[in-house]
Amino acid sequence: MATGTASLRAKTWICATVVVLSNVFGNLFLKRGMPAQLSTPLDYIAALFQPSVTLGVLLLILWMLSRMALMSWADLSFVLPITSIGYVISAMMGRFFLDEHISPQRWAGTLLIMAGMALVSFTPSRTTK
Repeated sequence: MATGTASLRAKTWICATVVVLSNVFGNLFLKRGMPAQLSTPLDYIAALFQPSVTLGVLLLILWMLSRMALMSWADLSFVLPITSIGYVISAMMGRFFLDEHISPQRWAGTLLIMAGMALVSFTPSRTTK
């Protein structure tokens, strides 16, 4: 493998990791900091100033910027399945950190996502410089 290809592949995997983790933790902090009910537009504005919500929003901004960067050089058909591992990690975070009940059907769907991600990860990613 040529050096340029190896560094592009490494850059792709590093950026994909940032995309996944910033999405997972951004959503986790957003959920943790949200009040039980938002009735008025002022409630939405007030929620933004909760520390967990603010951190969640900042992480989701990082998610969007890193996703845009990744999309600029990697194939969409590679990026979307690979970053879908975030759904699996989010389900686990919901279960273990937010005490959410996850039904067997949801776990089965989570396993299917993992299987699809594994299949795609073994295919070469066609990326452009």
